[in-house]
Amino acid sequence: MGNICRSPMAERLLVLAVQERLARGGDVGPESADDMLHSHSAGTGGWHAGEEMNPPAARQVTGRGGSTDGFAARRLRSEHIDAADLVLTATADQQEFVAALRPDAGSRTFVLGEFGRLLSAVDLAALPPAGRTAATVYARGVALVAAVHAVRAGAGPLPADDLDDPWGRGDQCFGRVADEVEETVRPLAAALLP
Repeated sequence: MGNICRSPMAERLLVLAVQERLARGGDVGPESADDMLHSHSAGTGGWHAGEEMNPPAARQVTGRGGSTDGFAARRLRSEHIDAADLVLTATADQQEFVAALRPDAGSRTFVLGEFGRLLSAVDLAALPPAGRTAATVYARGVALVAAVHAVRAGAGPLPADDLDDPWGRGDQCFGRVADEVEETVRPLAAALLP
């Protein structure tokens, strides 16, 4: 909602998961995680625009090896959705917000938990070959999003797919939410990269 808790954790933990996959693969070559994946977040409300990540959220990201450098909250705009190959929301209500803003983005917009749940049903062998270049990651990613949408088969997210809002709660709650984020972003990174 405000782009200072759940969404920045997801943004930065996805980048971290991709960086870790690249590091495990040995010789990374000239392309970095930034070349292969652009992970950005935004909030449905603009009341925190320009602010840093909420301190407990930042602690989760840095404690897991990620970076909060350069983060500034922003409000979701139509052009952000247009530029995205995959839109992940924290809740079904936010998914509906995206659908109202950009109805044409429905096939690539998912609640984060929904995407993770459906991803496990995708036949990764049917996707374009995995590789360690931006072009192969992009081709595989676009096909992966289409495959997850096909698995969805018009069904909506389940209540359990939503991420709790940890705002104003303690580090334990933020840690649980960060764990739930990682339950989706780590398998996503693994599906994208060999």
